[in-house]
Amino acid sequence: MPPTDASTDAGTESAASGADCADTLDLRLPDELIALLADSDGRADTADDDLLDGVGGWGPVTTSAGVFQLVPVRLARDLPMISRWMNDPAVAAFWELAGPEDVTAAHLRTQLDGDGRSVPCLGVLDGMPMSYWEIYRADLDPLARHYPSRPHDTGIHLLIGGVVDRGRGLGTSLLRDVADLVLHHRPSCARVVAEPDLRNTPSVSAFLSAGFRFSAELELPDKRAALMVRDRALRAVL
Repeated sequence: MPPTDASTDAGTESAASGADCADTLDLRLPDELIALLADSDGRADTADDDLLDGVGGWGPVTTSAGVFQLVPVRLARDLPMISRWMNDPAVAAFWELAGPEDVTAAHLRTQLDGDGRSVPCLGVLDGMPMSYWEIYRADLDPLARHYPSRPHDTGIHLLIGGVVDRGRGLGTSLLRDVADLVLHHRPSCARVVAEPDLRNTPSVSAFLSAGFRFSAELELPDKRAALMVRDRALRAVL
């Protein structure tokens, strides 16, 4: 799956009516941020019952791009935004989830209703949801039939939600940060892996720049992929 990226939306409006009237500034929060702030119970997602050491409880980290956090997806809250991202032609070419919201909903429900081996998340940067991630147990995934997997291998899928953030290195930076998050919170995991489509040159390049190494070409049922690996033992030098 490819790295892509997100947009912000803020409207400003001012008006003056006479010498004694001050300008009025009307600020509207982005819809994505409103949705996150509107959680009725105000509690953080913890996802303690997943098979990935509680992705939702990993908390925010300070990165070179800002304060970043993985927030497990809630279907009712997040489906419209994720579906909109999936309908971006640059994303749809590789994720193949374009179409009505039901298409994306079915993809998300497979993970949300599963046994916790895959956790779909929003990537929230400085309070703004701007990317979609899947953190998954690669050793328990069908992918494991196509490469010599090791216990607790952890996989990453990423897309960045809007055009404004693409092509400026943000995907590379966040891939490195999230891979390091996995290795920090999952001491049993020795490797973080990914399998971007070989045709998706920007994605493969981003993984390489993020400290992943190219391990092999894989013939998967739906694509020819590059197996990318970030090793715990090598992360200090890559």
